[in-house]
Amino acid sequence: MPDLSGYRFTASHEWVDGGSRVGITDYAQQQLGDVIFLELPEVGRTLSAGERFGVIESVKAASDLYAPVGGRVAEVNDALVDAPEKVNSDPYGEGWLMRLEEVDEAGAELLDLEAYEKVASGH
Repeated sequence: MPDLSGYRFTASHEWVDGGSRVGITDYAQQQLGDVIFLELPEVGRTLSAGERFGVIESVKAASDLYAPVGGRVAEVNDALVDAPEKVNSDPYGEGWLMRLEEVDEAGAELLDLEAYEKVASGH
């Protein structure tokens, strides 16, 4: 398990790290099951915190993805097109979804690791 102390999380199970990469949490990928498809945003798109930016589909369900912070999409993880299962095997590493530039935390409702773990555990 990587050191997540610098990560911040949303109650909807997305994360953002100090380098402005965004992904879903280990808890989220476990709940979804085997990821089979991802719809990610176009590079250059500007997002607001909390805005829907894509869809993740698993063998169990399809779920919307929401931006934990605002910013401009600088990069998407193209490797996930051919290997969406990386979200399951390495959600904080190779399974990242996008990287943002010009990050704007206006309206963001971010949790530190301790607060997120309480949300994920239902406490």
